[in-house]
Amino acid sequence: MFSQFAAAFALAASGAIASSRLIFSPKTRKRRDGQLYRDSQGFKPAPAGAVDLGRVSLRDYEAAARKIAAPSSSRLKRCLDIILSLGLVFSLAPLLLMTAAAIRLDSRGPVLYRQRRVGQGGAEFDVFKFRSMFMGSEPNGPQYAAIRDPRITRVGRFIRKFRIDEIPQTINVLRGEMSFVGPRPERPEFVAELEREIPNYHCRHLVKPGITGWAQVKYEYAASVEGARTKLRYDLYYIRHFSPFLDLLIVLMTVRVALFGIGGR
Repeated sequence: MFSQFAAAFALAASGAIASSRLIFSPKTRKRRDGQLYRDSQGFKPAPAGAVDLGRVSLRDYEAAARKIAAPSSSRLKRCLDIILSLGLVFSLAPLLLMTAAAIRLDSRGPVLYRQRRVGQGGAEFDVFKFRSMFMGSEPNGPQYAAIRDPRITRVGRFIRKFRIDEIPQTINVLRGEMSFVGPRPERPEFVAELEREIPNYHCRHLVKPGITGWAQVKYEYAASVEGARTKLRYDLYYIRHFSPFLDLLIVLMTVRVALFGIGGR
């Protein structure tokens, strides 16, 4: 039954993804260090699927967040969160067990670990993830992951590339701390920096964070203030244009990202 569920899900994804790529296809280019990133200078003021940060109205986004939190929208979104989270865990149960065993055999330390993140309203909570780095990998404090990061284990490189490390966050979704779809939660130390550097960055905290999001399917992994600025354009677009259909489209597009390891870090 689990394999049939996964096959049906992937088949449905292929059609939606193919059409979405025709509609939304932002350009990428390659830096000298081999890292892919979006060229924000090459964008028009408001590229498809993003907003112009120079025209952000806090009042408009607060109103959009209230619509998402309205009883009818929030109940439907919560139902989708539970269905998608349980469906993901049950359909991928064998893979999750193999991942746990591989992590245990590959390096010293726990299979799962908790990491502090900032959620809705600026409230902090602990996300659950499969451990992908060596123990004691941040002796000097939090730092962004880098391309070919030496802190990442052999198994960690694989599970990060295909986003398997994020699946335990279904626990956070079931606990109500996250939604399945929403802006990715960031670490408090980085949030403090980004709020100083990027106007209206706090607007992304008007809604629950997600396991996946519009920025994640539209933009490769970025570990810089400029990358966070570009992602914010997509996060705010999601808040402004939220609908159950958009959530489902993001989920289907995430299948493509995960299956082909697009933008893995």
